[in-house]
Amino acid sequence: MSDALQTREDALRALLQSYGSIAVAYSGGVDSTYLAATAHAVLGSEAVMVIADSPSIPRSEMAAAIEVAHARGWNLAIIETAEFEREEYLRNDENRCYICKSELFDRMERYAAEKGIAVIAYGAILDDLADMTRVGHLAAKEHRVTAPLQEAGLSKDDIRVLSKKMGLPTWNKASFACLASRVPTGAPLSAQTLSKVEQAEEKLKALGFRQYRARHHDDVCRIEIDPADFVMLLDVERREGLVRDLRAIGYKHVTLDLAGYRTGSTA
Repeated sequence: MSDALQTREDALRALLQSYGSIAVAYSGGVDSTYLAATAHAVLGSEAVMVIADSPSIPRSEMAAAIEVAHARGWNLAIIETAEFEREEYLRNDENRCYICKSELFDRMERYAAEKGIAVIAYGAILDDLADMTRVGHLAAKEHRVTAPLQEAGLSKDDIRVLSKKMGLPTWNKASFACLASRVPTGAPLSAQTLSKVEQAEEKLKALGFRQYRARHHDDVCRIEIDPADFVMLLDVERREGLVRDLRAIGYKHVTLDLAGYRTGSTA
């Protein structure tokens, strides 16, 4: 590890120490898992990892996040969010992510107040400053939620290196976004729709794809995978089995996007 990266890690630990107590918005992804692990290492019992139980989070992701937390002895709190009860969220317009994060931070604020926790934090990183599609930072600013990874100048590559050093199983985990991101902006959301997406992606995962998305377009499932994995679908049995499984879920048509996996392609 370079001296520069060590300096950034030390800055993060000093920042966390200064908080005294913290509630971390924990999802089981690369960034929030590293933040959770470091917060626990620095603050011990004064660090609580808060995971939101929502239809937008696959059950397998939820289970994996809980397993990591329990295996490492973290304080874990599971809260239920109610974004699916909010009409402005279900409209799925350009403010969806803002509404979702506002709901999460509202619930975390209440939890922190009840437990006497000084600071709420989430896993925004340096790279997010250049991503104009991320509006969650607006909700974070309104709720005074800190972004210690970002403040310490840590990038995604940095966090993968540091996660590997800490022995975290997420160090090489593929990128993930909530299931609602699989539905085109402006197309109404429902728990039923996201259930279909979740089931479709579980089928892709079971076939061995690492980076994938099942994009929902009414009765069409548009599959995105790494172009290097296209060859896997040349196998007749695998391809026909996948089509059969996705039709059983409720899709009439199954397509492969020849552009391959990319973020934000349903907008």
